[in-house]
Amino acid sequence: MKVLIVGGGAREHCIVAALARDGAELFCAMKNRNPGLARLSKDVCYVSETDVPKVVEYARSKGIGMAVIGPEAPLEKGIVDELAKAGIHSVGPTKSCARLETSKSFTRGLLEKYKIPGNPKHSVFRSPDGLREFIAELGEYVIKDEGLAGGKGVRLSGEHLISIDDGVKYAEECISKSGAVVVEEKFVGEEFSVQCLCDGRTIAGSPLAQDHKRAYEGDRGPNTGGMGSYSDANHLLPFLGQKEYDDAIAITQKVCDALRKECDEPYKGVMYGGFIATKDGIRLIEYNARYADPEVMNVLPLLESSVLELFEAVIDGKLKPCMGRYARKATVCKYVVPKGYGVKSEAGASIAVDERGIEKAGALLYYASVNEAGGKVLTTTSRSLAIVGISDTIGSAEKICEDGLRHVKGDVFVRHDIGTRSAIERKGVRMAALKRDKP
Repeated sequence: MKVLIVGGGAREHCIVAALARDGAELFCAMKNRNPGLARLSKDVCYVSETDVPKVVEYARSKGIGMAVIGPEAPLEKGIVDELAKAGIHSVGPTKSCARLETSKSFTRGLLEKYKIPGNPKHSVFRSPDGLREFIAELGEYVIKDEGLAGGKGVRLSGEHLISIDDGVKYAEECISKSGAVVVEEKFVGEEFSVQCLCDGRTIAGSPLAQDHKRAYEGDRGPNTGGMGSYSDANHLLPFLGQKEYDDAIAITQKVCDALRKECDEPYKGVMYGGFIATKDGIRLIEYNARYADPEVMNVLPLLESSVLELFEAVIDGKLKPCMGRYARKATVCKYVVPKGYGVKSEAGASIAVDERGIEKAGALLYYASVNEAGGKVLTTTSRSLAIVGISDTIGSAEKICEDGLRHVKGDVFVRHDIGTRSAIERKGVRMAALKRDKP
């Protein structure tokens, strides 16, 4: 099987590493020069992932049998639709179905129309009329850019937005940029990620993970694309039980069914739900139409069955809920990012990566948005590389991750508190307190 991966980040490096274990013949289309992806690929086309005609022509010229779309931006451009016209099937939804991620208002409206649980109180604004009044009515609120914003388009009252004037100003900026803004109630609780494969009728879940969006330790600072994540050996999370997992899967199945009706075509690809556990049960924060980054690195390295067979089942409509065997191990992933990431990244800095040292520490290395030039690994404005530890417990996995990080040198930054005992205990205490406060 000739497989094309579209995208040049750590998510794509992780997916390609899993496909390589299954013996796939790998090709890559990416804009940056990711050394990990380049080594695993038979051939690379250095092109913007959103230059759909060039990517499709490359796929056609190489006789590609399957394409796996990593990031969300090409999905918004309709890359799956165009590949299909060339006779190439994709693991990724069509442009219409990808609105699950590319349009915040579409997803809120979908849940509302089909009476799917988990929606917050919300309103979509395409002009400032009534904006201030609705924000004041909510009290605690969240403002979401309607379109794609690389994980940085969400701002919360009391954290990023201090006053109603702040909220109105940011909402107006979103309207000017994307044509619309979603304003919704702010949930209090612990967030978690559920990544499911979907063939249009059936979904297959994977272990839960928890991402850390804020740039600095203690969950402070600006939102980012994600600084790191962890998962537990029981495939749940320390503050979550089986019921919360089952509820999230049930919501995702309902969304799968609703999309098929709404778009008049099956959703085929990854359906990744960002949920939050509150005192009143779980609620939906958002859906994404591809694997999570970094949470994919907590899941695919644990996969004991063939990812290629899973992807084929997605395309052929033969997915089963129980497909996919995952090792009962815990994982901790931490990103190495350029200095200033989250505010103003310093690009072009050299990073010294001792790959053999990382391997000897028992950790995994996934290159992200870097460029290899002249034998050096250089930063861009986005995340640089991820280190993953895998073990029987979160604590031991976190130690392996930190041992691996010691072999990365440069003017870079890491959130070291991800996956630590103290950080996880604080989450458990907060969740317990919320449940005690339930009326």
